Amino acid sequence: MTRAPVPFVGDEADQLARWLDFHRETVHLKCAGLAEGDAWKAPLPASPLSTVAGLVQHLTAVESYWFERVVAGLDTPMRWTDEDPDLEWRRRPGAGLAEALSEYRAQCDVSRRLAAGLDPSALCEGRRHGRQVSVRWVLLHMIEETARHNGHLDAVRELVDGVVGD
Repeated sequence: MTRAPVPFVGDEADQLARWLDFHRETVHLKCAGLAEGDAWKAPLPASPLSTVAGLVQHLTAVESYWFERVVAGLDTPMRWTDEDPDLEWRRRPGAGLAEALSEYRAQCDVSRRLAAGLDPSALCEGRRHGRQVSVRWVLLHMIEETARHNGHLDAVRELVDGVVGD
C-alpha cells in the first residue's frame, strides 16, 4: 500500500477508512531508512519508552486492542499486562525495526478486514471499560492516535538521526 491522498469528497465510511490508512502509511514513511541501531534509541531521558521501534510496537498493540477486542469483540491476547502496562513498548529479544513494521502492517490488514463494510454508527461487538462504543468513535480515535504518534515519530527520528519528516 502507498500513501494515497484522501479525496476531498466521499461518504463517511470511506473517508474515515482512507484517513486512517493515510496515517498508517505515514508510520512507514517516518521509519524509512532508519538504521537499526537508531530504532531503539530513546533520545528523551524522561521518556525512555519513546523509541521509533517502540512507537511502532505500541501502534500495533492499539490496532489489535481497538479492532480485534473492541470492534469485533474477540478475546485476543493483550500486548501489555497489569504488571507491565508498558510491555508493548519494550524491545523483545531479537526484535528489529523491520519486524516491528511488518507486524504493524499485518495488524493493520487485520483491522482493515474487521472494519470493512461496517456502518460507522453501528455499535461495536466489544466494549471499552464496560461501555458500548460506536465504530465511528473507534475509527476517529485511531486516526487521532496514529496521527499523534506520527508527530512523536517525527520528533524522535529528528533527535536520533537528524532526518526531518514531511
